Formats: sequence, structure tokens, C-alpha cells
Amino acid sequence: MNARPGSFGRFVADADAAGNLVVQPRMGFCAPHHMRTGLALTKAAAATTAGTLTIDSYTRVGDLAAARTALGEGAPLNGYPIAAHPAACTRALLDGVVDDTFPVQVRHGSSHPEPIIRALSAAGLDATEGGPVSYCLPYGRTPLDVSVDNWSRGCELLASLMPDGRIAHVESFGGCMLGQMCPPALLVALSLLEGLYFTQHGIRSVSLSYAQQTDTAQDEEAVRALRRLAAEFLPPDVDWHVVLYTYMGVYPASEAGARELLSASARLAVRAEAQRLIVKTAAEAHRIPTIEENVRALQTAARAASTARPAAIAPGGSKGTGDEYTQARTLIEATLELSPDTGRALRAAFARGHLDVPYCLHPDNAGRSRSFIDSTGRLRWSATGAMPVPPAPTSAGRTSVSARELLDAVHYVARRYDAAPAD
Repeated sequence: MNARPGSFGRFVADADAAGNLVVQPRMGFCAPHHMRTGLALTKAAAATTAGTLTIDSYTRVGDLAAARTALGEGAPLNGYPIAAHPAACTRALLDGVVDDTFPVQVRHGSSHPEPIIRALSAAGLDATEGGPVSYCLPYGRTPLDVSVDNWSRGCELLASLMPDGRIAHVESFGGCMLGQMCPPALLVALSLLEGLYFTQHGIRSVSLSYAQQTDTAQDEEAVRALRRLAAEFLPPDVDWHVVLYTYMGVYPASEAGARELLSASARLAVRAEAQRLIVKTAAEAHRIPTIEENVRALQTAARAASTARPAAIAPGGSKGTGDEYTQARTLIEATLELSPDTGRALRAAFARGHLDVPYCLHPDNAGRSRSFIDSTGRLRWSATGAMPVPPAPTSAGRTSVSARELLDAVHYVARRYDAAPAD
């Protein structure tokens, strides 16, 4: 994986070599002193942690004037407005907190990342996340071709702004499309394709994401497929790792259910050999979590991870084989055949429906694919449109999903964990 000294990737690689899963919160506060406290307590948690600056909604959509107005009026924001605060303010916030033992990543959700990248670089940071597809299709109306162009400039800008000895890192959000109800093979393919796109635009350290879904065995197969595909497709001089997200969909309402779902994601990360975990808290179903709740979640995940071991592979078997690998590789190859430029290939693949995110309403998504949860709990395709993978056969032979079935599926994980016996 060739992680270089001084990089976000090196920190994760060193933790992995020591047998530790890196755990990371979603955390963003408007006030610098509050944000600094959150980072300091994350660093002090009884876990191997990375910090997060999650950016506010105004900055995400590029409305920097509104972010500055809100700051001037003392209005609350739902994240840290990094492009509205002076760089000196953010550097002071980070001073004495960020070091080689505690990196900080900027997380934002923007299809217009350049102002955020300029601001994080000016503050001395080098790691962010997103992607031309994954920060476009689910969340807004930005045309896909515009997002692809924006992210190509953003990646090249980030790489160019790094001082000597620092390595820019970008994490693909592609494994988290819509949070739920997207079969794993498409998540794996999108994350790998975005990783390739980053490397074509000057990024030499990447992470590939996958979000916990409905079935542990299927998720483990998907994460291993992602690792295998990364080794096969990413350039050899790029360092990379896999980051798992605790379930991104409707969350259990009970504290016990939420805690067990988080613990299950930590055990999954270790069993499937992901190196980093983005956690959720017991408060997710009700409100934005506090700093203390985030810290408890980090420590819960670390304790659960300490009880797990990488899954054994049967004699003669290999890691990353199975349906998820086969389908993901088919989607990746069908996309890359369209152009040697990954950005152009992604645009063409969506235009032709060769990539098609189920239940995504963005105008540049074909919208012909559908998914369902089968009787064993695995996510399957009920319809694949023009994608080069077949839908799963069902006992009834149907290829559609009713509104009631979709609603039941959306609540499947929350209902299952809320029904589990309390600790």
C-alpha cells in the first residue's frame, strides 16, 4: 500500500500495522472554540482516532456570502464554515491538537469543492473526501459534467497546494450512495472508479469507502472485493486503504439497538480488513449528537473492534471472490471501456445507464434500477436497466418493488436492531 511518511494514509497504515482500527466521528461545529474542544476530546478518547471538521451547509453549496453573514449575525450553522473563517482562525483552532498522532480530515458534501480545498490547505490540512459522482447525484441538482469538472480542478488544486513532504489525501464517498438500498457491487464499483479518477488528477493517497448494509456476510464479501479491486486497478505508486461507514440509513431508535449496530460495524471492519471506521452515535435517530456522545461512540467502536479478528479464509480460497467482486468488476470494466479518462467514462456510463443508482432522482441518473432485500437479508437487484449485470431471480419472478416493500426495506435494519434483546 506504499503509504508515505507524513501522510493521512501513513497514519492509518501505522495504526493497521499495530493492530488498531482507526475510528473517526462525523463532527462539525460553527464556533472555533467548540470545534477545538471536539477535536481535543476526540484525540483524548480511549481509541485510535482521527479528527473531523464537518463543513456547514452554506459552504457546501458554495454560498460563502450566506456563511459569512451567519457568522456576523451569530446565527447557528450546522458545521464549521472553513471558507468563511480566516485561515489564521482555523490554524489557531488546530494548533497543539493536530500532529503526527492525530490527523484531521475535512468532510463537506460539496460538488463545488475548490473554496473548501483552498481553505483547508491554507489552514495546514491535507485530507478531505467526496467525489465527482458521490457528491453530486444524491444531494443536489448540479449537473454531473459540472461536478466532474469541479472535482478535477479541486484534486489538481489540492495536490498543487501541498508543501514539500506533505501528501494530499482524498476519500471517495462512492461507497455510501444514498446511505441504503444500493446493492454492494455498485457501491464498490463507484468507490473504486472515483479512486481512479482522483489518481488521474494528481492525488497519490486515497481511501475507498463502503457503507454497512443489511447483511454482515454480504458486507464482508463486498469490503474484501473492494480491497482486491483496489490492488488490481489502482496505480502501484498510490497509497490506499478502505474505510467502512457505520450504517447510513434509518437508525435504530433504541440506545441498545444503536449501540449494537455500531459494534457490529466495528467487528465487520476488522473481519473484512478495513482500516478505518466512520462511526454513528446512539443519538442519530433523534438529533445531532453532542461531543460527549461522539466520544462514547468512538470508544464503543474501539472496544468492539478489539474483540474481533480478520475472518479466516478456507483452504484453497481467496480474499475478495464471489458475486460482489464479479458484479463490481463488470461495472468497472464496462465504464472504463468508454474512455481512458475516468471522468469522461463516468459521464458516459451514467448517460448510457451502465451505472444507475436505485431510487436516485438526479436528472443525470437513468433511474431504471431497483433493489430489494431478499428473504436472507441480502440486498439484491430487482431491476438493472441498462447496467451489464443481471437482476436477481425471485421466487415470484417479479422485477419490481412496491412502495410498501420499499418502505419496509428502508426500516429493515432499524427494526431488526431495535427488536434485539438489550445488553
